[in-house]
Amino acid sequence: MAHAIWSGAINFGLVTIPVKLFTAVRTSDLRFNFLHKKDNGRIFNERHCTVCDEKVEYADLVRGYEYEKGQYVTLSDADFKSVLPEATQSVEIVEFVALDQINPMYFDTPYYLEPEKKGRHAYALLRESLREANKVGIAKVVIRSREHLAALKPNGEALVLELMHFADELVAQSDFDFPELKEKVAPAELKVAKMLIDTMSSDTFEPEKFTDEYREAVMAMIEARVAGEEVSAPETKKPAATNVVNLMDVLQRSLEQSKRGGAPARGKALASIKEPAAKKSASAAKPKRKKSAA
Repeated sequence: MAHAIWSGAINFGLVTIPVKLFTAVRTSDLRFNFLHKKDNGRIFNERHCTVCDEKVEYADLVRGYEYEKGQYVTLSDADFKSVLPEATQSVEIVEFVALDQINPMYFDTPYYLEPEKKGRHAYALLRESLREANKVGIAKVVIRSREHLAALKPNGEALVLELMHFADELVAQSDFDFPELKEKVAPAELKVAKMLIDTMSSDTFEPEKFTDEYREAVMAMIEARVAGEEVSAPETKKPAATNVVNLMDVLQRSLEQSKRGGAPARGKALASIKEPAAKKSASAAKPKRKKSAA
């Protein structure tokens, strides 16, 4: 059973909906430990005090702000709540906007908002109102001592609170050398490119079709190493950028490949990593664990 990381209420106008906040994503990152190269001893990062020269437990830590070199003011949870006490307990909706008016770059992390029993009807009302209006609520919320901009969205039976970046957190596009919008594109190139997009288009987005192939390849390599097998990666060549001269030719060949249902180059490369040895059977990609000959 998931544990709520925050409890409070959604506020808009005079309406208050008591809710709990739950994470909506689950990481599948592979976790590795640092070892001593000489003897494979596990390396730990310990919390160490520079004053008393002792190891410090997590429960004995407090947050401190360095206002001068070596001078700190310590802050407790009560201190943070005393600044804006109402902000730490509410998702305060400040306006409603159409979703397509928000640059996707602003979105960061989604969370589920589960209603308390006495707030279920108001929760459903807000969810359906947002759906009917095709809008999202823009809100401010304080989570773990930091204020966030957030968007409140209907998602099936749920209301999802998606944390957002503030405008000053995004790097300006003007810092980079992008081609200008008036870059000259030949009509023939544009026509073929659009045809390629059409042949590679789907009516709906099905996230279940996509998996972390790199993670699977790394796990296959790890299992092979555990089984005492040697794993060698195939040679890969860095693709050269398509120049203006052969751009049309590349587009045409890409279109033909897409019409034949050809696999993208990245998928092929990952498949070769999963089966490093030539003519390996499919079962060899994920070998059963066995003791090493050593």
